[in-house]
Parts: sequence; structure tokens; C-alpha cells
Amino acid sequence: MTSTAHTPLPGFTVIRVPVSDPRVKPLLRELGDEYSARYGRDAHTELARYPDEEFTPAHGGVFLLLLEEGEPVAGGAFRRYDGTTAELKRMWTHSAHRRRGLARRVVAALEREAGDREYRRIYLTTGPRQPEARGLYLAAGYTPLFDTQADPETIGPLPFEKHLAVSRARLSADEQSVTGVRNSPTADGKSLTAERRTGKASEL
Repeated sequence: MTSTAHTPLPGFTVIRVPVSDPRVKPLLRELGDEYSARYGRDAHTELARYPDEEFTPAHGGVFLLLLEEGEPVAGGAFRRYDGTTAELKRMWTHSAHRRRGLARRVVAALEREAGDREYRRIYLTTGPRQPEARGLYLAAGYTPLFDTQADPETIGPLPFEKHLAVSRARLSADEQSVTGVRNSPTADGKSLTAERRTGKASEL
């Protein structure tokens, strides 16, 4: 089922789709080809590592396409990382439509979707050979959880986070008693400091 999520500008529409939507297949194929070229290994298997249902609302995720005059030009998704965190995945802009700010629009739409589902934090990783993605997330207000002065190749997947605005009324008494949400533990009990040290997460 396809549903309209947002209409950001005339001529553009953001829609929610399942991974099985036929418009998604070219997106993932081009994404896999590009990752394979940059990293010298087949990335298509890695892109298929997560079950499709993880990117559905029923499982805490979503897959969005940005359409221009009805044609997909960019897209992205998130999955449930833990009870309060969404993990951005599958960010992509069609090779013929880059440098138009489309990825930034997709990120903004995903942030709205995550906030609507009461996530309070977004986490993601990008590869060390994707300077465009690194620049995108920095420009969109994401905090790097790694040493930005280090050679990215010595780090591996580069982790980022962003905390979403949350109404104080939606915070529990326990959450209000600690110093902000930033230091809350992850699903496996590790602090964000551990994430900064290890940069653990899938590359794609």
C-alpha cells in the first residue's frame, strides 16, 4: 500500500511505500552498485540483510520515496534501533538528480516520521568513502560520534546521532530526573560513549 506522507513543494511528493514497491527496486540496485564500486565488494547482499518488514510502520520503521512529477528521484528509510531510537538506512538520490538538495528533504521527512512515531533520537552510520553523506548529515545538524580529525578509513563506519525535539509533557518523571536524553543507554545497555568509541553499526 502506498500512502502520501508529505508534499514539500509543488511538483514533489513524499510517499510511504513497502520495500516490495516496484519503484524501490531501481533505487536499491543503483545504491548497491555505487557501494560496490566505492568499497570494492558486492554490497547487494548487505542491502538485503534486514527483513523488509523492519521498514514498515507495524515494526517501527518506514520507507519513503521522494517523487518529482510522479517519478522517484530520492528515497530513504529508518528501522527501529531501540525503544527511543530510529536508525536511518537506505539513503539515496538518483545519480541524475544530485546536488539539488533532495537528500536533505528526505532526511527532514524521515525526521518528521520518526517524531510522529515518538522516537526521540535518530542514529545512523555512513561509510568512510562517502564524503557527500558525511557532509549531508553535518549540514542537517547531526552530531558525529567519532573523531572528525581522524582519517575516516581508520574508523570504518562513521556514526552520527541527532536528538529530536520532544514535548516535556511526553517525558516520564524518570527521564526528567537525568541530565537530558543524550546520555540514555542504547538497547543493549551500552552508553552513547561506547558507540562513540566503537562506531558499531552496519555500514550500509
